[in-house]
Amino acid sequence: MKLFHKLLLAPATLGLLAPVVANANEANFGDVTSYSQEQVEVSLDSFKPLSNKNPLLAGGEGLSNSASSSDFDVDTFSSTTSASFTANFALGTVEGNSSTDNLGMNFDWEMALTSSFTGEDSLDVVLNSGVSALFTELDMTNTSGSRVEVDTISYTAPLGDRVTAYVGQGNGIAGSALYNTACVYGAQADTFSNCGVSAANIDEGLGTALGASFDFENGFTTALAYEGEGMGTDGLLTDAGVDAYGIQVAYTGDSYGVSLSWANIENHTAANAVQDGATQSTAINAYYAPDLGSFPSISAGFESNHDDNVSGTTADETSHYFIGLQWNELGNGTLGAAVGTKEPYAENGDALTMYEVFYSYNYADGITVTPLLYSKENSGSTADETGIVLKTEFSF
Repeated sequence: MKLFHKLLLAPATLGLLAPVVANANEANFGDVTSYSQEQVEVSLDSFKPLSNKNPLLAGGEGLSNSASSSDFDVDTFSSTTSASFTANFALGTVEGNSSTDNLGMNFDWEMALTSSFTGEDSLDVVLNSGVSALFTELDMTNTSGSRVEVDTISYTAPLGDRVTAYVGQGNGIAGSALYNTACVYGAQADTFSNCGVSAANIDEGLGTALGASFDFENGFTTALAYEGEGMGTDGLLTDAGVDAYGIQVAYTGDSYGVSLSWANIENHTAANAVQDGATQSTAINAYYAPDLGSFPSISAGFESNHDDNVSGTTADETSHYFIGLQWNELGNGTLGAAVGTKEPYAENGDALTMYEVFYSYNYADGITVTPLLYSKENSGSTADETGIVLKTEFSF
């Protein structure tokens, strides 16, 4: 701006400021001083909102006021629920299985709802649906008419700083939910999903599970497990109902871990009809996962079972083993290979062996494509089984 224009604007600016200066000079500073001499009570109530209905706190999701109270408490944690979804498609064929010799395709779907009431507890509800009768070796859901069913409902809560309690019910519930089995292998075939443990993991499908764990906060944990027929008329801890209980002690670290599990399971049929005697199972699992670039993690498991109803025969002792290698972050995915027994084999009997090889490719966030090749031996005149499956998983 030129100097001449600046000189013209200066008087106008001073004229606008003059009334403000005059008003300031006319103010009674004595009255202002007297304000500081008044005793005004200020409490936490002074900062409460005018209305306690549905208060909105910036960055305070999960914090709210109790509907039954007129007091606003910013420390109150409301129940919040999150949902996660998984959908699987499996395309493939199984040679040696007459029902799946041809190319077939199955699917399943799962929704897991998790709610917390204290910020530390967890109420979990799992609903699923699917048609997966063709590929029985895959851990996929098969419901009647692909209807949606409530698979499990469970509640987990801490009791102090180190103790955790668990209760659950449903067809897919396991008494060993709080176990910390030492295995880092991500099996694709259902036979290897428990890392060589078929009984000591307390997963009998009896319907009701109870558990408790203690964390020593130094890598060591111990857990108790119980499973029974609480969903039926036979009841829990009765002569008519099947009961299973066990204990586990484990140490898990970044590069290695080991766990020892023991269980006592009352003998029963596939329909959970009680039989005489019980089977005691002892299992040991371990893993080694060094941070050595291309070196794979190694997981192994061995289980020994004793049926006290057939003592003195060659069938009273059975064994089960598993070894798995896994290369994480190999390319854009994970490579795994495992060998083990298909099922516990009797002392001095023939072990039926199973193998699997898979590669889980991370196609995109939430999408994993996994080609799987597995083979398992069958006894007698039953043909051995070889499966080639391409499984695609969507997680969101």
